[in-house]
Amino acid sequence: MRITILSILLFFLSVSAWSQQREYSTKNTEAIKYFAQAGQNIDEHYYDDAIDNLLKAIGEDSRFVEAHAQLGDVYRIRHTYKLAIEQYLKVIALNPEFNRGIYLKIGETEIYDAKYAQAQQHLEKYLTYLDITPQNNEFAQKLIADAKFSILAIQHPVPFKPINMGPNINTADDEYLPVGTADESMLIFTRKINNNEDFYKSLKVKGKWDTAVYLSSRINTDQYNEGAQSLSQDGKFLFFTGCNRPDGLGRCDIYISKKMGDDWGKPFDLSKPVNTAGWESQPSISADGRTLYFVSNKKGGYGGYDIWKSTLTDKGWGEPENLGPNINTAYNEQSPFIHPDDSTLYFCSNGWPGLGNKDLFVSRLGKDGKWQKPQNLGYPINTNGDENGLTLTAYGTYAFFASDNANLNGFGGYDIYTFELPANLRPHIVTYVKGNVGDAKTKEPLEAAVEIIDLEKNKPVYQDYSGADEGDFLATITSGKNYALNISKSGYLFYSANFSLIGYKEQKPFHIKALLSPIEVGNKVILKNIFFDTNKFDLKDESKSELEKLVEFLNVNPTVHIEISGHTDNVGADLANQTLSENRAKSVYKYLVSNGIPAARLVYKGYGKTQPIAPNITEDDKALNRRTEFMIIAK
Repeated sequence: MRITILSILLFFLSVSAWSQQREYSTKNTEAIKYFAQAGQNIDEHYYDDAIDNLLKAIGEDSRFVEAHAQLGDVYRIRHTYKLAIEQYLKVIALNPEFNRGIYLKIGETEIYDAKYAQAQQHLEKYLTYLDITPQNNEFAQKLIADAKFSILAIQHPVPFKPINMGPNINTADDEYLPVGTADESMLIFTRKINNNEDFYKSLKVKGKWDTAVYLSSRINTDQYNEGAQSLSQDGKFLFFTGCNRPDGLGRCDIYISKKMGDDWGKPFDLSKPVNTAGWESQPSISADGRTLYFVSNKKGGYGGYDIWKSTLTDKGWGEPENLGPNINTAYNEQSPFIHPDDSTLYFCSNGWPGLGNKDLFVSRLGKDGKWQKPQNLGYPINTNGDENGLTLTAYGTYAFFASDNANLNGFGGYDIYTFELPANLRPHIVTYVKGNVGDAKTKEPLEAAVEIIDLEKNKPVYQDYSGADEGDFLATITSGKNYALNISKSGYLFYSANFSLIGYKEQKPFHIKALLSPIEVGNKVILKNIFFDTNKFDLKDESKSELEKLVEFLNVNPTVHIEISGHTDNVGADLANQTLSENRAKSVYKYLVSNGIPAARLVYKGYGKTQPIAPNITEDDKALNRRTEFMIIAK
């Protein structure tokens, strides 16, 4: 647990003032001698000796107010809050007007000890004094806000039933900061052994987490700490914090490593502008892999540690941007976790109203593109202790966190737990597309460009390559949108698929096997993202991304000639269907010509209902038959 910089300053200022005071509340020379020795102990940071001498001073004179006050300060700096409160209460009982700062100190300490009502009373008493410095006034107001929030939060607890993740994950050592892949097949976390932090991983086998193993000797080291990691949704990239490494720019830097088969590649420093001579840590990568959230104490922030983001451009990572005053405060914001919906951010803070120390918060991205003011996750998820390091599954139903709370009956030290997140704290519904790309003839895996596009915005939400070894890829997509999937590789026809998540309520992934056909006469592609209104042939705006892909394909393959064909289901008159299908094919033809494709390379034709690819029985089958295709007719 941490205390604020202000409280530390208050401690040392009070020690200095009381040690130099010449008129004490006692005349007992032995008591004064022990008190002076305690002051010297504190200057040398020998706090145990200071406590011993202050107790001796009080033993000589139990009404020695300065000794009680200073003992309270030492207990507070050592986080023994109950004992600190006892000493401050004795000061107030002996002399209520001894020092107004006592009321600020006891108020802060009572919040850390979950005595919120008493804290509020003492802090309000402190604010009745005149000539309080603006800094102390602001700090007291902040603590009162904490106390008021905490009283209400405890009266309205949220559901919280943490489950220990068991002996395959947790040991007598510390385990914390768990992150998983979108399909929940792999979990990577930090384990501290003999004060050295390394990464471990566990794979899910038949629905259960297997025994965790050492991640990689290419990432883990004996001499440096590795921690505070973020895993890309497909598990192929690991962003992590490395401190005091010889290739670093500052005390702690952010590094990246790529999965190479069953092992990981050598990590490299992200360098400027993300890393600086300061402290950069706790990365969290967005689902599309293009925005990196992290924590830094660099200049330009709001105070303490702030959360920043950097966006990947064609020239590398861009200049970091502060997330602004709706996230960052004059205190500390840390442990960001951007959910795969790319619009829900979880983090910890001791600046926003909470139950003491750091609490967990959630903020959502508004329609204006700005982060909204955060919501405290509530009690008992948050307590008067130090909560941080929350991560979620892609579905957003369950969260992971670490705790050393003795009441949770762990295996020792910090253990990793999971719990079901209350519905109002969850992100948008997210699912994932998991696929394999191969050659349609040989069935051999292919490394191909994979792109998923938000059709409304015509904006990529995922761009990567399928794995060279297995042709695999994994990408998350958020509910409420319509997506196009395009897979392309030189020498092959591209692959087209559509995922409509409008009104989507399930948590069901999409599994696909994308077999790419070589560019040969007679081979076809169904353009699954060409859209028309019912009984109309005007291209809808959502068709643009697919049409652009077709233009790109024809430009890359300038000798290819194609036939564009329109098809309908069996509903309606044959002649009407024939005319409609031909007009739809013609609309695509006209778009291609208007975008620079020579008309001599194009033919369009309508086939009406004559070439179904599914029985015209169910609505889903009929939808399959209503399609636009292109076929290679010359190359």
